[in-house]
Amino acid sequence: MTVIAPRLADLDLGLPVDEPFTRTHARSAGLTLPRLRGLTASGTLRRLLHGVYVASDLPDSIQLRCQAVRLVIPDDAFVCDRTAAWIYTGPRALGPNEHLSVPPVSCFRPSGRHGLATRGVVSGERRIDGADLRELNGLLVTTELRTALDLGRLQHSRDLRLWGMSNMLSTGAFGKEALLARLPEFRGARGVVDLRRLAPLADARLESFGEAALLNRWLDAGLPYPELQISLDVDGVEIYRLDMGLPEWLFAGEYDGEEDHSSEQDVEHDAERRAEIGRRWRYRIEVFRKQHVFGARQNADVRLRQAAAEARATFGSRTFIV
Repeated sequence: MTVIAPRLADLDLGLPVDEPFTRTHARSAGLTLPRLRGLTASGTLRRLLHGVYVASDLPDSIQLRCQAVRLVIPDDAFVCDRTAAWIYTGPRALGPNEHLSVPPVSCFRPSGRHGLATRGVVSGERRIDGADLRELNGLLVTTELRTALDLGRLQHSRDLRLWGMSNMLSTGAFGKEALLARLPEFRGARGVVDLRRLAPLADARLESFGEAALLNRWLDAGLPYPELQISLDVDGVEIYRLDMGLPEWLFAGEYDGEEDHSSEQDVEHDAERRAEIGRRWRYRIEVFRKQHVFGARQNADVRLRQAAAEARATFGSRTFIV
């Protein structure tokens, strides 16, 4: 039986129902920490940041995310890196399993000012040009382009770096040419080697972190840069899309994330979809889950190389029947 959590507005707890609030605010309204945790666990509240909560029925938006960040940083700091990406694109900016916890806020002060010593905040000093900052809902945030450049060099894995730049490209605020044009400015900066290598690979068509990671493994396998989001049409109407592939070999790779491909219904639907694609379009599809793409035992690059060779060798015997 499904239990529906009560709405915050119906509980009369003296908490804001239309904007985020802090744990300190909740305490002043008489809520104990166990009670606050209970309301979060039941689904009445959701936690946006460390120590920042909001009514669960309040829709997510850029404005809401800005309001939340403003509660935990000083007026003279600017937001950057993953937090800036989160403000612009919401949950898409999160890394693997970060929806299960609350990532820290990344904010800095201009060079010459001290950073912050606050729990849940990653801070310090950073040299930045004023042209790389913008005001957004009362918050100073690195621009989409500068955020992409920082994500492409400062994150702890190349998968996150590629996804960070691709995700910011998807906002449409700047183009690939603008991203590449800024690379010389970072000569000698931390992470610039990976930035130069990965920026040309960034693509707004990537739809998830998992797809970005799979693209890295695809290229590790020595395969040509794939077509992304391959549309399969019938009479001009798109029926299916494939994450990435080489249409000239009728070969594709797909990443099945946990959130959308784990239930019994999801698994059944995926199997039916791929069976029909095989019948109609004759594609050879190699499917990957997180254990195949991440970690020391990942084998995606080897599997992609072998599957692509098989697809190329059998292409002549597979013809379209649409």
